[in-house]
Amino acid sequence: MVLGLDIGTTGVKALALGDDGEVLSEGQHAHDLLSPHPGWAEERPSDWWQGALHAVTRTLSGRPGVLPRSIGVSGMVPAAVFLDASGQPIRASIQQNDARATTQIAACRQRYADDELFEHCGNVWNQQVLPPKLLWVREHEPDLWTRLHRLSGAYEYVTYRLTGSVYAEANWSLESGIWDMKQQRWNDDLLTRLELRVPNLPAVRRPHDIVGTVTDQDAADAGLPRGTPVIAGSADHIAAALGVGLRQPGDVVLKFGGAGDLLYVVRDFAPVRELFIDYHDLPGLFVLNGCMATSGSLVKWFRDHFRPGWSFADLDHEASGIPCGSDGLIVLPYFLGEKTPLHDPDARGTVIGLTLAHTPAHLFRAILEGVAYAFRHHVDVLEAAGHSLAHVYVTDGGARSTLWRTITASVLGRDVHLLEGGHAASAYGTALLAGIAAGLWDWSNFPTPNVATVTAPDPVATSVYRERYEVYRETYRRCRDLYPKLSARPA
Repeated sequence: MVLGLDIGTTGVKALALGDDGEVLSEGQHAHDLLSPHPGWAEERPSDWWQGALHAVTRTLSGRPGVLPRSIGVSGMVPAAVFLDASGQPIRASIQQNDARATTQIAACRQRYADDELFEHCGNVWNQQVLPPKLLWVREHEPDLWTRLHRLSGAYEYVTYRLTGSVYAEANWSLESGIWDMKQQRWNDDLLTRLELRVPNLPAVRRPHDIVGTVTDQDAADAGLPRGTPVIAGSADHIAAALGVGLRQPGDVVLKFGGAGDLLYVVRDFAPVRELFIDYHDLPGLFVLNGCMATSGSLVKWFRDHFRPGWSFADLDHEASGIPCGSDGLIVLPYFLGEKTPLHDPDARGTVIGLTLAHTPAHLFRAILEGVAYAFRHHVDVLEAAGHSLAHVYVTDGGARSTLWRTITASVLGRDVHLLEGGHAASAYGTALLAGIAAGLWDWSNFPTPNVATVTAPDPVATSVYRERYEVYRETYRRCRDLYPKLSARPA
């Protein structure tokens, strides 16, 4: 069998696949997203490593003598892990949805224009790319900056702990804003003009490349034999696209993880300014990627603060009694700023329409509707760029919610397809890559899940949501100039 791990926003998941693609066992271990100041998003790399060990132990327990042929790790991109000369993290990671570096974004834009960045990197200046965050660390944490020996991503860090191998996976590089797609190398001209020295940027590897073998004793104690091959791994959303079988232009996947992703396959490197673009794990294809800063993490925030101790099923049951449109309540889900398609780190979570008649159940339903509106906004961007949608697939934890699927189908006015298994799509996709590296299958015959459930839009709800969506869009336009006044940050 082969093993896939996913370093997620709220936990590490592990999954073992047999040589027929059947899921043999799974394990997971939770960790926290840290937001000590408004707009900040950090995590402890040590939590990822310990979570990986726990998740692997749980996945392999009860299967004596069944050992992985190869291993792959996926994770969030482009998380920034700051390592010293001994390979130890010198601070918490700065996550891809962190929105602290607004001043530095403006400074980068003055020295290297958006048009130029888009031409070379397929990106524009926003809260996701790395240079503004690196400038923030240099300005606000100079003592730590002097200790910086090497940058890493989340899954590259865990792979480094497993193997000792140093590399950058292709999509971490592409989404970093430092990789020059035209020249196929790190963009030294950009770094020079920003007066930013980033030491020891490593060689770039593709997801299925074997980068090393397990050498760590703790990993061996968790059940991973020394010498087991480990691949470069994958960006979590791209592994999810592979895991659900997304390979045809026109098909789209909505990923309801801690963040929200929209994934759309294209055949050429043809970026859209409002979106990100990635290499597909399938050679020769690319993925247009819409990435919202919050999705499932917003649902978790609501539960922890308004309904502690409740299950997500309990929340759904309570909210299902609220009519579509939440009796006039609308939520803009920009609780960590917003990445695509707004590229506005100053945006803030906004609740409009509250009355004394509203309850927490109204607010919860309005949150689910707000995330669905945000996905609809991305669909509008795709269609404006000349792309048409064929099938809509949903995956990850939030996709298990019948209520959320129904809301999303009604907001989009399209059938929504849930795939069989209910497994962590990113871990599943990464295990598929590990299986390709191990020779268990190839690019033409790797396993893909079947559709389990098709959720159709409700015609009445679709009519209501069509009107509410326009209010949702107008609310942002009216509030956009106010958000910077609310975004006080520590000096």
